[in-house]
Amino acid sequence: MDTIFALATAQGKAGVAVIRVSGPQALEAGSRLCNQPLPARGTTLRVLRDEEGGQLDEALVLTFSAPNSFTGENTVEFQTHGSTAVVTAVLDALGRIDGLRMAEPGEFTRRALENGNLDLAQVEGLADLIDAETEAQRKQAQVILAGGLGTLAERWRVDLIRAASLIEVTIDFADEDVPVDVTPEVTALLAGVQADLQRETDGVKIAERIRSGFEVAIIGAPNVGKSTLLNALAGREAAITSEYAGTTRDVIEVQMDLAGLPVTLLDTAGLRETDDHVEGIGIALARKRAEQADLRVFLAENDEHLDVPMRAGDIRMLPKADTRKNADGSVSGKTGQGVDLLVDRVGQVLKTRSAQAGIATRARHRDAMQAALASLSAAQEILLRGSEFYDIAAEDMRSAIRSLEMLVGRVGVETLLDEIFSSFCLGK
Repeated sequence: MDTIFALATAQGKAGVAVIRVSGPQALEAGSRLCNQPLPARGTTLRVLRDEEGGQLDEALVLTFSAPNSFTGENTVEFQTHGSTAVVTAVLDALGRIDGLRMAEPGEFTRRALENGNLDLAQVEGLADLIDAETEAQRKQAQVILAGGLGTLAERWRVDLIRAASLIEVTIDFADEDVPVDVTPEVTALLAGVQADLQRETDGVKIAERIRSGFEVAIIGAPNVGKSTLLNALAGREAAITSEYAGTTRDVIEVQMDLAGLPVTLLDTAGLRETDDHVEGIGIALARKRAEQADLRVFLAENDEHLDVPMRAGDIRMLPKADTRKNADGSVSGKTGQGVDLLVDRVGQVLKTRSAQAGIATRARHRDAMQAALASLSAAQEILLRGSEFYDIAAEDMRSAIRSLEMLVGRVGVETLLDEIFSSFCLGK
């Protein structure tokens, strides 16, 4: 396997830059740049030199011997000064060493997967952690990266192997009297795994929202202050506002961190009957996005009929608090009155929903767990038909096990790897 190298920190000027080398020649390459042998594992301060002996930089050099490194291979990391010129010079010096080449995007992490240091779910968790912008995203990614989903999958796998083994013992000794009826234990094992899988499957949608962002739509009649409220929440002029009804024709999106959760606010066209063709398109789009949104904030009077029905958790507030003598339950983007209360209410609703999130975070995870659930349901039904059908039930259990192995990338995911690793930066 080639020895690869790359800048592991962001491009551009910085106080420190980290250059990573991994592979069978990593220690040898590090020793050549330092002009003296490096320990198999440790931290030293060394002067880096090029082929002619010229000084490149003074760097902190960290060495890791296989398999005790991120990639599972011999690894050297140079912590140099973060000058663009220094980084370029060190990378150029590494590129001149025979057997070394520049890493491809995500190749360090891919080697960690291939060497068994990470499972596929952990790789996805690492990608999510790199992309995390809110506290909730960081916490969710850390659970996956720490192996939370893999631990669950392994526990389910052990229970299913136990259940399948008990059934296969019954099959092997079909012509003899088996002293114990294994069906109750097998049924209990399958039911326990099914309950866990169903809970995790139900939580994927919320977990996906934590990863990609909740959508909160602001809905109401024309000219009730929706765009002004959006601007107040965003802290900038994201939407055009005017005294003329029907100004907003399209859905305007603003992403923000609200109560530690990723939220996309949607400003929609005012809901009303109109003969204006373009405004009508905007209103139809507003209704569609309102239906798809995770949470809707309605700006409407108490006696006002809403064309879009409210759902559990939706928030209704009176508009234009700055024009009212009694401003209770109202909000004004113009003066900021009631905005803090609205933010608290939205945050509370989304936090409550976030508590229902499972560890699994992606559609791929959900699909694998649903496949396992389908196999286990089939196995349970077949068990009820009697011992002559136990061989079919055992095969359904093995099918469920294969689905769980796909969940963590042990089998059947080769076609996904290129897509997954393409999202990684060069030095990861």
